[in-house]
Amino acid sequence: MDVYTRPYDPRRPQVCLDEASKQLLADTRTPQPVAPGHPARADYEYKREGTANLFMCCEPLRGWRHVTVTERRTKVDWAHCVRDLVDVYYPDAECIVLVQDNLNTHTPASLYEAFPPAEAKRIAERLEIHATPKHGSWLNMAEIELSVLGRQCLDQRIADRQTLAAEVAAWEDRRNTAATTVDWRFTTADARIKLKHLYPSIQE
Repeated sequence: MDVYTRPYDPRRPQVCLDEASKQLLADTRTPQPVAPGHPARADYEYKREGTANLFMCCEPLRGWRHVTVTERRTKVDWAHCVRDLVDVYYPDAECIVLVQDNLNTHTPASLYEAFPPAEAKRIAERLEIHATPKHGSWLNMAEIELSVLGRQCLDQRIADRQTLAAEVAAWEDRRNTAATTVDWRFTTADARIKLKHLYPSIQE
């Protein structure tokens, strides 16, 4: 939470990263589009087509986000997502302040599984990683973006990863054009009051 109070600095962008899965579902019958006097109609039956993974990266202070669609959510997938942050989206940043939950795949060690040691070290040195506490992943603002994505884009049947990537890219473009930011108001002082039961107490 103290990280979130830092002022905006393009040389040290604060980026939140989270991931979610999306079940791929295909229609078994062709849906009927809207017609005069009739709403759109779709059969309740569907065919399961597996799942896809979504990596959500967002910079709340700038109002920017990017979603990467992958087949899996392995250490290597995370490593490639982070390398894109460093080399594609923030090539001029001195350091990326990365906020994420503490999954075992979200560590610099994953970079060494995906890339040669020199490359992994180069990427790791560009990161300042902050992990949310256990059972406290809601402190990651990327979860807010995933919630918006779910309501505005993913609340429909999507049959394959290609279609999913296209739908997500269109949503991302609209939201980035609007430069929608996150107004985070929960502070460390609030936590000491509302989450008092989680802090250790000293007894005489």
